[in-house]
Amino acid sequence: MKKLQVLGTGCPKCTKLAENAATAARELGVDCTIEKVTDINQILAMGVMFTPALVVDGEVKVTGKVPDVGAIKKMLS
Repeated sequence: MKKLQVLGTGCPKCTKLAENAATAARELGVDCTIEKVTDINQILAMGVMFTPALVVDGEVKVTGKVPDVGAIKKMLS
C-alpha cells in the first residue's frame, strides 16, 4: 500500500492536488492512503518550502504546483 501525503494549508490548489492524486490512484488501481498535512512545522520538517506538495512513500515528488492526473500516474507507477 502506498502512502500519499498532500502538504499544504488547505488552499484550493491543495484540495485540487488531493483530488488529482485520488483520481490517479483509483484509475491505476493502486491501493493507497492519502493524508493531508496542514501543519506548517511538519511541512517545513520535510524540506518543503512551497505548497502544495505531493509526497509518495516519504519521497517529495512535486512542490509548488498541481500536477495533472497523468503526471501523478507516472509518479505512482
